[in-house]
Amino acid sequence: MAAEKIQKHVFISGRVQGVGFRAFTRSQAAALNIKGWVKNLADGRVEAKVQGKESNVDQMLAKLKKGPSFARVDNFEAETEKADDFSDFEIRF
Repeated sequence: MAAEKIQKHVFISGRVQGVGFRAFTRSQAAALNIKGWVKNLADGRVEAKVQGKESNVDQMLAKLKKGPSFARVDNFEAETEKADDFSDFEIRF
């Protein structure tokens, strides 16, 4: 039973494109057994869906609030939503 699986839909703004944010997100997801995806948006934000055990998702959100070393996160929004059926974590274009 996957009752403890949760999903967050995340929007991150600031200096978050061209700084390795998507690759950083994918590597953090792999380390925390997170499923979902991440992509750049045309308006300069990064969008992601992260799914996994609640404690892992919480750790993932904490990492995304900081971002990689060259990033600057100015705004961070995360909304809980019904879990999709992701099999892995991918960078989308």
